Amino acid sequence: MALLEVETDVDEQREEMKERVPTSMADPLVAVAAGSVLLSWYEFYVKGEKLDGIFVGLWAPTMLALGSYLQQKSIVRKFKRGLASF
Repeated sequence: MALLEVETDVDEQREEMKERVPTSMADPLVAVAAGSVLLSWYEFYVKGEKLDGIFVGLWAPTMLALGSYLQQKSIVRKFKRGLASF
């Protein structure tokens, strides 16, 4: 019985945390960047296309940089909006 109550509490805490943590444009970009790395390894090692593998592998840092830029832009926008209220 106590184990069931603990699991319920954990589920409730997880749901509260989901509501508090905002999603950003960077979240899907991280998944796409990881996919790019996997595709790069496939091209490089499995298919033997070394140049294609290197080219695709360079997509990941580009996407992560784009995600970082979008997050910073959002933070600056919120900061400026907060200063405008004074």
